[in-house]
Amino acid sequence: MTETRLEHSGYDYDDEPRRRWPFVLLALLVAMVLVAGLAYSWWQNQVEPSGAPGDPITVTVIPGMSTADIGELLESKGVISSATVFKYYAQVNGAGSIQAGDYSVRKGEDLSKVFEVLEGGATMATGQPITVPEGLKLPEIAAVVGKLPGRSADKFLEVARGGTVRSQYQPAGSSNLEGLLLPETYFVAPDEDEARILRRMVDAFDKLATELNISAAASRQGLTPYQVVTVASMVEREARVPDDRGPIAQVIYNRLQKGMLLQIDATVLYALGVQKDTVLFKDLEIDSPYNTYKFLGVPPGPIAAPGRTALQAAITPTPVPFLYYVVIDENGRHAFAETGAEHNRNIEAARKKGLR
Repeated sequence: MTETRLEHSGYDYDDEPRRRWPFVLLALLVAMVLVAGLAYSWWQNQVEPSGAPGDPITVTVIPGMSTADIGELLESKGVISSATVFKYYAQVNGAGSIQAGDYSVRKGEDLSKVFEVLEGGATMATGQPITVPEGLKLPEIAAVVGKLPGRSADKFLEVARGGTVRSQYQPAGSSNLEGLLLPETYFVAPDEDEARILRRMVDAFDKLATELNISAAASRQGLTPYQVVTVASMVEREARVPDDRGPIAQVIYNRLQKGMLLQIDATVLYALGVQKDTVLFKDLEIDSPYNTYKFLGVPPGPIAAPGRTALQAAITPTPVPFLYYVVIDENGRHAFAETGAEHNRNIEAARKKGLR
């Protein structure tokens, strides 16, 4: 047998991985530098937003709020874009305590200037705090105001129904402010009477509705802004968990578009002037334009004061095809259905759980 010899080419294939390592390490280093640079650029844009700051906006810090809570408040008001960045910025820079009260800050302002305002103390009269919860009717809001020293629930209600204080979203000729007062915490100065307190609540609602562009939403739905407020009030009273608000709003719009009765229990209870867990068949016979089991379309006006999230749901509803909903668990979550048959199955499931 002849021995075959292979000449060595001079290239050692075992060295190839070692030859690649410097390039791999360099690529990783470049990638890390790029990621770090992008992260730093993003952080700086959050801390020092580009462009000129917007108009001043009033935010109210409630007693007991944490730094994280204040960050979420500022994000919800559009002052900052990230509550998380706000919290970490406060930690890194050793931000001081922030007292409760009203503050005037600008949208899109540098975080350093926002903290400068917050740490400087409330710039507006703080006074005594009152909290108006979401979903209250006008007399219930009056009762909250009436708990303030020297204020009267009856006087507040008289002013609210007198027509001297108006919302820009109130129909011409109407003196009904139901649903047009923003649920919020207010700091009431000693010299503020019932009319001034009412004016602040109405102005706060108008400002929020305008910021959320309720007029554009009304045009999309073929309704008036006041009718969208009414939808928001129904959402506020019907939804029991936050995630259900958007779908419930869309169910209302879907039924309106199909010419269906809304059949909303909360409107019947408003017509009856009572609050209870179960609407009976005899209740559905009440002859009132608020009885959405009898009368087509949106009721004449709001049935409660919708909060920010209910307004947002009515303005930007969750796009779903559903036409029905029913409470399906003890936490108040709803099951949604597109057909009557599916809805009946959901009702039966709710009955088996003792929810109907």
